[in-house]
Amino acid sequence: MNTAADHDAPINSFTNCHVGIIKRLNALDELPTLLAPAARARQIAEESLDFFREAIFEHHLEEERELFPAVLASAQPGEEMERIKGMVKRLTEEHRMVEALWKRLEKGLKPVAKGHSTDLDVSELQRLVTEYTAHAAYEEAEFLPLSEVILGRNSNHMAALGLSLHMRHAKPVTAYI
Repeated sequence: MNTAADHDAPINSFTNCHVGIIKRLNALDELPTLLAPAARARQIAEESLDFFREAIFEHHLEEERELFPAVLASAQPGEEMERIKGMVKRLTEEHRMVEALWKRLEKGLKPVAKGHSTDLDVSELQRLVTEYTAHAAYEEAEFLPLSEVILGRNSNHMAALGLSLHMRHAKPVTAYI
């Protein structure tokens, strides 16, 4: 004797399949929402790779070759000179520390820039952001205002620094013959 339940068994099998299919389709429906952050992650990683090497390393080099020596050469002997020496030492050490952090992070960022999964060390990335933010805040609040006072005492020193920076950033002029 066949019961209704026996006849419904094949139908239940199809119903159960639909449950699984709908579950998978609902997950697939999340994909568009997830693609935008993934694309943004790739973009940030790619731009950061270019920016850090081209701008930040160059910025550090410029400070160490141009600004720091100019301020040291113009500082008054004694307390002011010692203060500036300490600041320059601190800032230079921070440059090396941030650059070392970057070099370690760079390996993990390259795969992110290409859209590949990575073992990016998030704590090191956060440390880089924190350390550099503190470095920039110290430089902006302490070193640069004092540098402006020191270099401002002699307009020739400020002008020489300005010319030196301009020459480093100027594009070479091509002579026409």
